[in-house]
Amino acid sequence: MQVRKRRTSDESQLLDIAQLVHERDGYPPYLPDSDYRTFLFGHDTIGAWVAEDELGVVGQVALHPRSSLPVMRMAADALAQPVDRLGVVARLLVHPTRRRLGAGAELLDRAAHEAVELGLWPILDVVKDLADAVLLYERQGWLRIGEVVVTFDSGASIEEFVYVAPPTLRPA
Repeated sequence: MQVRKRRTSDESQLLDIAQLVHERDGYPPYLPDSDYRTFLFGHDTIGAWVAEDELGVVGQVALHPRSSLPVMRMAADALAQPVDRLGVVARLLVHPTRRRLGAGAELLDRAAHEAVELGLWPILDVVKDLADAVLLYERQGWLRIGEVVVTFDSGASIEEFVYVAPPTLRPA
Protein backbone atom coordinates (compact mmCIF):
# COMPACT_ATOMS: atom_id res chain seq x y z
CA MET A 1 0.00 0.00 0.00
CA GLN A 2 1.35 3.39 -1.00
CA VAL A 3 -0.03 6.83 -0.17
CA ARG A 4 0.78 9.67 -2.57
CA LYS A 5 -0.55 13.07 -3.60
CA ARG A 6 -3.79 12.93 -5.55
CA ARG A 7 -3.46 13.56 -9.29
CA THR A 8 -5.99 14.72 -11.86
CA SER A 9 -5.62 11.31 -13.51
CA ASP A 10 -7.08 9.68 -10.35
CA GLU A 11 -10.46 11.36 -10.84
CA SER A 12 -12.26 8.57 -12.69
CA GLN A 13 -11.27 5.88 -10.20
CA LEU A 14 -12.16 8.10 -7.25
CA LEU A 15 -15.59 8.93 -8.68
CA ASP A 16 -16.29 5.19 -9.03
CA ILE A 17 -15.15 4.56 -5.45
CA ALA A 18 -17.26 7.44 -4.12
CA GLN A 19 -20.35 6.05 -5.83
CA LEU A 20 -19.72 2.56 -4.42
CA VAL A 21 -19.16 3.94 -0.92
CA HIS A 22 -22.33 6.02 -1.13
CA GLU A 23 -24.40 3.05 -2.28
CA ARG A 24 -22.97 0.74 0.40
CA ASP A 25 -22.58 3.05 3.40
CA GLY A 26 -24.67 6.12 2.67
CA TYR A 27 -21.56 8.32 2.79
CA PRO A 28 -21.90 11.14 2.26
CA PRO A 29 -25.42 11.26 3.69
CA TYR A 30 -26.17 14.57 1.98
CA LEU A 31 -25.26 14.55 -1.71
CA PRO A 32 -27.34 16.97 -3.78
CA ASP A 33 -27.90 15.78 -7.35
CA SER A 34 -25.62 12.77 -6.70
CA ASP A 35 -22.75 15.10 -7.56
CA TYR A 36 -19.71 13.04 -6.57
CA ARG A 37 -17.34 15.33 -8.49
CA THR A 38 -18.25 18.37 -6.37
CA PHE A 39 -18.13 16.27 -3.22
CA LEU A 40 -14.57 15.10 -3.94
CA PHE A 41 -13.04 17.99 -5.86
CA GLY A 42 -15.27 21.06 -5.46
CA HIS A 43 -14.01 22.50 -2.18
CA ASP A 44 -11.08 24.54 -0.94
CA THR A 45 -8.41 21.94 -0.38
CA ILE A 46 -5.08 22.32 1.34
CA GLY A 47 -4.01 18.91 0.02
CA ALA A 48 -5.35 15.54 -1.06
CA TRP A 49 -3.84 12.05 -1.14
CA VAL A 50 -4.74 8.64 -2.47
CA ALA A 51 -3.89 5.14 -1.36
CA GLU A 52 -3.06 2.67 -4.06
CA ASP A 53 -2.13 -0.97 -4.19
CA GLU A 54 -1.53 -3.48 -6.97
CA LEU A 55 -5.15 -2.96 -8.14
CA GLY A 56 -4.81 0.83 -8.45
CA VAL A 57 -6.34 3.63 -6.39
CA VAL A 58 -8.29 2.25 -3.43
CA GLY A 59 -9.09 5.38 -1.43
CA GLN A 60 -8.49 9.04 -0.76
CA VAL A 61 -8.42 11.75 1.89
CA ALA A 62 -8.28 15.54 1.77
CA LEU A 63 -7.24 18.29 4.14
CA HIS A 64 -9.60 21.27 4.14
CA PRO A 65 -9.29 24.65 5.82
CA ARG A 66 -12.79 24.43 7.31
CA SER A 67 -15.90 22.42 8.00
CA SER A 68 -19.33 23.59 9.16
CA LEU A 69 -19.47 26.46 11.65
CA PRO A 70 -20.66 24.28 14.57
CA VAL A 71 -17.77 21.85 14.00
CA MET A 72 -15.18 24.61 13.75
CA ARG A 73 -16.45 26.38 16.89
CA MET A 74 -16.48 23.20 18.96
CA ALA A 75 -12.97 22.17 17.89
CA ALA A 76 -11.54 25.68 18.32
CA ASP A 77 -12.97 25.87 21.84
CA ALA A 78 -11.73 22.38 22.77
CA LEU A 79 -8.21 23.05 21.51
CA ALA A 80 -8.09 26.71 22.58
CA GLN A 81 -7.02 27.60 19.04
CA PRO A 82 -8.43 30.07 16.50
CA VAL A 83 -10.36 28.43 13.65
CA ASP A 84 -7.70 29.43 11.12
CA ARG A 85 -5.23 27.15 12.97
CA LEU A 86 -7.40 24.06 12.37
CA GLY A 87 -6.95 21.59 9.53
CA VAL A 88 -9.99 19.47 8.72
CA VAL A 89 -9.37 15.89 7.64
CA ALA A 90 -12.15 15.28 5.13
CA ARG A 91 -13.44 13.09 2.30
CA LEU A 92 -11.80 9.94 3.64
CA LEU A 93 -13.11 6.95 1.74
CA VAL A 94 -11.83 3.49 0.87
CA HIS A 95 -13.16 1.05 -1.72
CA PRO A 96 -15.48 -1.42 0.08
CA THR A 97 -13.52 -4.47 -1.11
CA ARG A 98 -10.18 -3.00 0.04
CA ARG A 99 -11.11 -2.13 3.63
CA ARG A 100 -9.41 -3.43 6.76
CA LEU A 101 -6.08 -3.61 4.94
CA GLY A 102 -4.67 -0.39 6.41
CA ALA A 103 -5.54 2.15 3.71
CA GLY A 104 -7.94 4.14 5.88
CA ALA A 105 -5.47 4.38 8.76
CA GLU A 106 -2.62 5.37 6.44
CA LEU A 107 -4.71 8.04 4.71
CA LEU A 108 -5.91 9.42 8.04
CA ASP A 109 -2.33 9.53 9.31
CA ARG A 110 -1.04 11.26 6.17
CA ALA A 111 -3.60 14.04 6.29
CA ALA A 112 -3.03 14.60 10.03
CA HIS A 113 0.76 14.69 9.62
CA GLU A 114 0.47 17.13 6.72
CA ALA A 115 -1.72 19.39 8.86
CA VAL A 116 0.83 19.34 11.68
CA GLU A 117 3.68 20.13 9.25
CA LEU A 118 1.69 23.21 8.22
CA GLY A 119 1.22 24.22 11.87
CA LEU A 120 -2.45 23.22 11.86
CA TRP A 121 -4.35 21.26 14.50
CA PRO A 122 -6.02 18.25 12.85
CA ILE A 123 -9.73 17.78 13.46
CA LEU A 124 -12.52 15.88 11.74
CA ASP A 125 -16.26 15.41 11.83
CA VAL A 126 -18.19 12.26 11.02
CA VAL A 127 -21.86 11.37 10.76
CA LYS A 128 -22.84 9.51 13.93
CA ASP A 129 -24.37 6.61 11.98
CA LEU A 130 -21.13 5.72 10.16
CA ALA A 131 -20.02 3.11 12.68
CA ASP A 132 -17.05 1.81 10.66
CA ALA A 133 -15.60 5.31 10.29
CA VAL A 134 -16.15 6.07 13.98
CA LEU A 135 -14.39 2.82 14.87
CA LEU A 136 -11.42 3.69 12.64
CA TYR A 137 -10.99 7.14 14.18
CA GLU A 138 -11.23 5.86 17.72
CA ARG A 139 -8.88 2.93 17.02
CA GLN A 140 -6.35 5.47 15.72
CA GLY A 141 -6.57 7.43 18.96
CA TRP A 142 -8.67 10.38 17.83
CA LEU A 143 -10.57 12.01 20.70
CA ARG A 144 -14.31 12.63 20.43
CA ILE A 145 -15.04 16.05 21.90
CA GLY A 146 -18.77 16.30 21.26
CA GLU A 147 -21.72 16.22 18.92
CA VAL A 148 -23.20 18.82 16.61
CA VAL A 149 -26.16 19.10 14.27
CA VAL A 150 -25.27 20.44 10.83
CA THR A 151 -28.13 22.00 8.87
CA PHE A 152 -27.85 22.54 5.12
CA ASP A 153 -29.41 25.32 3.02
CA SER A 154 -32.07 22.82 1.88
CA GLY A 155 -33.19 22.37 5.49
CA ALA A 156 -31.78 18.82 5.71
CA SER A 157 -29.66 18.13 8.76
CA ILE A 158 -27.25 15.50 10.03
CA GLU A 159 -25.88 14.66 13.46
CA GLU A 160 -22.10 14.43 13.67
CA PHE A 161 -19.38 13.59 16.14
CA VAL A 162 -16.43 15.99 16.28
CA TYR A 163 -12.91 14.64 16.85
CA VAL A 164 -9.49 16.13 17.49
CA ALA A 165 -6.24 14.36 16.72
CA PRO A 166 -4.45 12.55 19.51
CA PRO A 167 -1.86 14.63 21.39
CA THR A 168 0.96 12.96 19.41
CA LEU A 169 -0.50 14.49 16.20
CA ARG A 170 -0.60 18.15 17.15
CA PRO A 171 1.69 21.08 16.42
CA ALA A 172 4.45 21.77 18.94
